[in-house]
Amino acid sequence: MSARTEHDEETGAPPPAAQPPVAVRRRRGRVAAAISVFGELLITVGVVLGLFVAYSLWWTNVLADREATKQGNDVRRQWAAGGDGKGDSAGFDSKGGLGFLHVPSMDNGEVLVKKGTDTKVLNEGVAGYYTDPVKSALPSDAKGNFTLAAHRDGHGAKFHNIHKVRVGDPVVFETRDTWYVYKVYKELPKTSKYNVNVLQQVPKESGKTTPGRYLTLTTCTPIYTSDYRYVVWAQLVRTEKVDDRRTPPPELN
Repeated sequence: MSARTEHDEETGAPPPAAQPPVAVRRRRGRVAAAISVFGELLITVGVVLGLFVAYSLWWTNVLADREATKQGNDVRRQWAAGGDGKGDSAGFDSKGGLGFLHVPSMDNGEVLVKKGTDTKVLNEGVAGYYTDPVKSALPSDAKGNFTLAAHRDGHGAKFHNIHKVRVGDPVVFETRDTWYVYKVYKELPKTSKYNVNVLQQVPKESGKTTPGRYLTLTTCTPIYTSDYRYVVWAQLVRTEKVDDRRTPPPELN
């Protein structure tokens, strides 16, 4: 018997498609619902990841910069009041911070330097000098390597633009009474994060073989990862007494 009715034959309309069994329709409905739920979950996960990235790379910078500014202002007020005289070395006040790092080619303003390089310290939006695994010298020491670390992304990202630093660039460390003026002489764009030799008092990996007054900057690389370390070495070329806080060394003008 033909599936076409007399009406279909008169109008030329195709016969209605056969409906699948109820069980098949239900199964298809469940699959469609599952796909919809999965899609919504993917969207939710994407939103959460986006918010996490925004928090890590933007909001932590806001919070860290706010904290670093507060601490930096406290240090400068302490200096203006004469300090407490209790420092890690002559001319240094350790209360709240040793001083301020200025690296014009990084375009990051002044960076407060504190003791230690653990996450808690660096997350405050500052740079820290190493106490471990190789203890840092201080700029006032007759010889040694003043070794610093800071975040490259998030939490202030004070060394984010370290890749812009070039040989010959000035790096200045400011204390309560002295400007320590360094010149960059070597860059190491990539090394193992376990390479502690870059922190030695005589940084032989930079080509130096005799004691001097060095400065080493370290941070993570590539950007947005912590797989390796980026290193910049500088050497002290002169010091200047701070006689006017409004007048930085010529390298910073």
